[in-house]
Amino acid sequence: MENAGQMRLDITNLSKTYPNGVQALKNVTLTIPKGMYGLLGPNGAGKSTLMRILATLQEPDEGQVHLGGLDVIKQKDEVRKTLGYLPQEFGVYPKVSAESLLDYFAILKGIATRGARKEIVEALLRQTNLWDVRKQKLGGYSGGMRQRFGVAVALLGDPKLMIVDEPTAGLDPAERVRFLNLLSELGENSVVILSTHIVEDVSELCTRMAIINKGEILHEAEPLKAMEALKGRIWRRIIEKHALPQLERDQKIISTKLLGGRTVVHVYSEEAPAGFDPVQPDLEDVYFSAMAGYVGNSQNQQSAEQPAKEA
Repeated sequence: MENAGQMRLDITNLSKTYPNGVQALKNVTLTIPKGMYGLLGPNGAGKSTLMRILATLQEPDEGQVHLGGLDVIKQKDEVRKTLGYLPQEFGVYPKVSAESLLDYFAILKGIATRGARKEIVEALLRQTNLWDVRKQKLGGYSGGMRQRFGVAVALLGDPKLMIVDEPTAGLDPAERVRFLNLLSELGENSVVILSTHIVEDVSELCTRMAIINKGEILHEAEPLKAMEALKGRIWRRIIEKHALPQLERDQKIISTKLLGGRTVVHVYSEEAPAGFDPVQPDLEDVYFSAMAGYVGNSQNQQSAEQPAKEA
């Protein structure tokens, strides 16, 4: 493919308001290169709306999306040929085997000859580590196996754009690791967007990320650089819970966590606050600092009275 090197997704001034008045997206502009890209935000932030528009399932009110030379909003059929989509609720047919359902989806993707389908179905089931259970009915699959089957379906037709919406919610730790390892192999030739509210999913996988809340992009960065940029600005202290209200008045608290009955507080400050220890910032600190308006695009309109965020 001639322009494979330039394959990227350009999102420009995308907005969407639902009939009930909820503005799900406000003027979202992002450039998403090849590789794994994390879209991180709380539930209800607008992630699924954005994913559905990119997957050609919803129309924006305004704005444009281009994948390489394709207009995603106007050339939906063309985009669908090169799109892999794993939605948040991936329904399966419980009484059908993985092998026969994947074969059926391959027919829908336009892979007509039986030999070619057989080859592709086998390759995908091996890649997603489901070959040994290919004859098993999907109803007997664990959550992690179902998600990996969803990836096999999404990978049919060698997509140039992969959209994966909240994939690790509800997986046990071992399944989550297997699933993330599988995803990390996909980003070499395609644009892969991972939409999640779980910070670790992004920190372990993605070379670039955007933080979204209430339909707006708060911060766009490379995770490592974003953590580096916060160095010397995140401080922690362990306090008794009753001391929290006073601390909220004095400091820019970004997160609080319970630890053995006491409260660990992280604050954002340019200088060392009395009684606090410096912290090596992690992606969670970046996330909560962006949500509170201390870093990122909304930095200039930050408010001094930010409520504490529960981590």
